[in-house]
Amino acid sequence: MKALLPTFCRPMGYGIIALALFLPFLMWMMGRVTDANLLFYKECSKLLMMVGALMILFALAGEENAEAEQIRATATRNAMFLTVLFIFGGMLWRVWKSDIFSVDTSSFLIFLLVNVLCLEYGNKRAAIKRLFHHKQT
Repeated sequence: MKALLPTFCRPMGYGIIALALFLPFLMWMMGRVTDANLLFYKECSKLLMMVGALMILFALAGEENAEAEQIRATATRNAMFLTVLFIFGGMLWRVWKSDIFSVDTSSFLIFLLVNVLCLEYGNKRAAIKRLFHHKQT
């Protein structure tokens, strides 16, 4: 899978995710969050996290090559598998608790965040493999 965004989008994506995590708490401490607008802030935070995760996933790596494209594709495949397991576990949990009223509406966000985690793991694993491979030869 080829990168679509420039390199600077990767750290910007992490910044957007951090903003999305801490902004609701800051707004709550300033007294801006009420019962009337809580849903708005919740959905805006989820949207910001999705945008940040997509920026991380589609940003060009510092040394983009075929290996980086392969890592990105493998991370997406692994994220799909892990997200299905996570969502299935949540479904089983709701069935076990007999909870018919709650619904999981953040499946895509979970997929994106798991995909970012798999991508970072793949990048670090490849860097360590390259480091030790060069030491042996």
